[in-house]
Amino acid sequence: MRNKLLAKNTVASLIAQITTLICGFILPRLFLQHFGSEVNGLVNSIVQFLSVISFLELGVGAVVESSLYKPLAEKDNQQISKVMVSANKFFQRLAQILFIYVLILMLVYPLIANQNLGFLYTATLIAAISISSFAQYYFGIANALLLNADQRGYIQYNAQTVTVVLNTAVCAVMISMNGTIQMVKLATSLIYLARPLALHFYVKRHYQIDWKIKYTEEPIKQKWNGVAQHIAAVVLDGTDTIVLTVFSTLSNVSIYSVYFLVIKGVKTLFLSMTNGIQALIGELWAKQELEKLKGFFAWVEWVIHTGTTYVFSCTAALIVPFVQVYTFGINDANYIQPVFAVLLTLANAMHCLRLPYNIMVLAAGHYRQTQKNYIVAAILNILVSILTVKVWGLIGVAIGTLVAMTYQTMWLAVYDSRHFIFWSLKNVTKQFAIDTLSAALIIVFGSQMSLKEPSYINWIFMAVNVAVMALVVVVGMNLVFYKNRVKQLANRLWRKLSLIHI
Repeated sequence: MRNKLLAKNTVASLIAQITTLICGFILPRLFLQHFGSEVNGLVNSIVQFLSVISFLELGVGAVVESSLYKPLAEKDNQQISKVMVSANKFFQRLAQILFIYVLILMLVYPLIANQNLGFLYTATLIAAISISSFAQYYFGIANALLLNADQRGYIQYNAQTVTVVLNTAVCAVMISMNGTIQMVKLATSLIYLARPLALHFYVKRHYQIDWKIKYTEEPIKQKWNGVAQHIAAVVLDGTDTIVLTVFSTLSNVSIYSVYFLVIKGVKTLFLSMTNGIQALIGELWAKQELEKLKGFFAWVEWVIHTGTTYVFSCTAALIVPFVQVYTFGINDANYIQPVFAVLLTLANAMHCLRLPYNIMVLAAGHYRQTQKNYIVAAILNILVSILTVKVWGLIGVAIGTLVAMTYQTMWLAVYDSRHFIFWSLKNVTKQFAIDTLSAALIIVFGSQMSLKEPSYINWIFMAVNVAVMALVVVVGMNLVFYKNRVKQLANRLWRKLSLIHI
């Protein structure tokens, strides 16, 4: 049953993320063509400012999920109801804070941002973009967390696929009809309201939640520790755009957003294949099946490290040629930034490498114990980015993110080895050394390949060559250092293929 749910979640998540990735490249290109780099930079900047508060739900969200693992495993409907009621109350309060924050942002943002589009233009755009974030808190974010914790995330992934396709179609039509950017973003906000409504009705039908239940003791432990941790995580992940908005230009924000669009797509697609792992690890930890947990974690760590090295090394070699094709004909900003591209790719690769260690921390509910690490990483990112952005611009903020991500990943790896997995740090050191050597070889060999003329066909041919070369490097390195793992994986795949053939 566990394996079936994991597979179902993985497939649904993968479909959703592929859809999101494809659609995610369509709209920004239309924005650049019809509205220009400054408006595109403005939109991405506003979204990032709003994410500072709207992403707080993930901070408590992770705590809510970890609080649901045990009662779901024990089918304790009373405790599930208490957790859900507590979570719902928190998110409704957060919605009220968000409303006040949006009003302040509408007044203050046009004054601090380096933009020439006018106060009313910017304020109305903020209002249009914020509607979906605000409304979702009243329509049951807690429902999505319940489905994830119960290993039924595929329900919301399917809903996401539908809304993403619908939003892309509607926005493309509106842009072709010369609709304003405010009207386009308002349409997006209204369309995305369908998803939380669908989840609300699904949970109401399939779960026995007593929304009137009373409790004396807070059912969600470490709630505020989770918030504190995620505030730091949001700063860590979202500082770059904010720093560029205040200390640089909206054109640089636009350049950053194009590169981050590619990297975010790759990262999201890669991470989608790991969805469901946290819920499974959470269940194993809740039941204290420690030997199973240790064996499963070892596989997760190796697969994520190997996959990250392969995917992001290819990305580092291919991202500049892709941006060259994607922005062809757009001349109001210099989108060819090779050094920045490599640094930003490495920073986000490090974000993925921390995943197995972070999943273990979240599944075990160690928020209070690890929150200082997040805070230190966030401070590092802000300080390094601010100190370097004036000198190196885009490169400066990428350096800040890379330094912070590297520190956090290494810290979490050490923490896990001492508190959960209990194995030698030599294992972690070996894994990172192989990652580094493999990535260096792929980037060096990939840099020898170039795009003769900017076209998607030429880029695809280049991508195939890079992908094959990278595969040879990664497989070769793992055959040398992780021969048994490769053999076991090959045998598992062969058995599954044999069953399908039969």
